[in-house]
Amino acid sequence: MKMRILPIATTAVLSAAVLFGGWFAYRHYGVEQPLDRTAAKVPGVESAHTDMNADGITLKVKLSKDADLADVYRTVKEEGARSIGSKSLKLVAENADNEKLEKIWRSALFDVAQAMDRKEYTGIRDAMAKLSSETPGLEASTEIDDDNVYISLRLDGSAKYVILPRQGDRMEVWPNA
Repeated sequence: MKMRILPIATTAVLSAAVLFGGWFAYRHYGVEQPLDRTAAKVPGVESAHTDMNADGITLKVKLSKDADLADVYRTVKEEGARSIGSKSLKLVAENADNEKLEKIWRSALFDVAQAMDRKEYTGIRDAMAKLSSETPGLEASTEIDDDNVYISLRLDGSAKYVILPRQGDRMEVWPNA
């Protein structure tokens, strides 16, 4: 029996194209695009972009200065449950650069890290209350749920949002802080 290389190679290439094309189409149209639309409908979300990988789903959102960070996470998780499935959802809030807010956040980082490490979450609330009392015009709020601790800092028309995972790897440096 003589095997012909061209038909075999063509079949292999077409099969790979159909399989990978199907996977990318599912990922884009079945997961990423529906989550983007769901997040964009949430009050306070200006834009959203979803990335899916083997570890889970990362949703990058740009929030308005008056957004409720915990509500955004909760709403996306509930309304996007069908798209998310059994994957983990990681929300990343993109912040506008504001050096004052960054400096304020850095001044509280030690207290926040210590509270997270000890799992004494009231220490975070106390650190944010201390920041608010020391900095005129600063609004600092904290919320917590089963997955994350949400911190919002607002000053002079800009905002900084920080999401700290409650569970996870040994804490080193927060990539989204």
